[in-house]
Amino acid sequence: MIVVENGSVDRTAEVVRQFAEAHSGVSLMQEPQRGKGIAVRRGMLAARGEYRFICDADLSMPIEELDKFLPPALTGYGVAIGSREAPGARRYHEPAYRHLMGRLFTGIVKLLAVRGFEDTQCGFKCFRADAARDLFSVQRLNGMSFDVEVLFIAQRRGYKIVEVPINWYFSTESRVRLVDDSLRMVGELIEVRRNWRRGLYDRVDANSERAAQDAQAASPRL
Repeated sequence: MIVVENGSVDRTAEVVRQFAEAHSGVSLMQEPQRGKGIAVRRGMLAARGEYRFICDADLSMPIEELDKFLPPALTGYGVAIGSREAPGARRYHEPAYRHLMGRLFTGIVKLLAVRGFEDTQCGFKCFRADAARDLFSVQRLNGMSFDVEVLFIAQRRGYKIVEVPINWYFSTESRVRLVDDSLRMVGELIEVRRNWRRGLYDRVDANSERAAQDAQAASPRL
């Protein structure tokens, strides 16, 4: 498990560092540049598993549901996205206004970027290793819209994307600012389309990809 600490002001890094001393399967990466997109990108490129799962720190999806994303429960996909809207999903304690704002943003996502999915913003997603290397080697956004950017690229690359219904619990400690963050994310969706037209998401060659992976592996881990 890789924990990417990214501008937190609590004891996250200290707690993870202490825990990692007694658990060899846990490592800490500290990214000085703020932004969820860059934090996830660093973690996904540093990971070495056959499947690579993104998990929000608040565990609004109980971690016991991870099995839904992995063989034998689920196979044959490039990207599996946790969904709060797919048949069988359940939301708990979410205020009505938050749900409404989420549905409005989903409509904008369908209009500007990714069609065919009802919940692109849920923070729980699983990638097959080759898909993760391919997609995150070209993913560029450092902000909250990196999810849509990755799915946009994956859809155009032809990866099989599936939605996995989950149980999801609203956290009162969420730091998402509905109006400000939503407006910023709309601007980022426009940027994604502009990046695609400019060829900025073209596949990197094998040598460049290997160099990027080696650089990630050589980056300091505390």
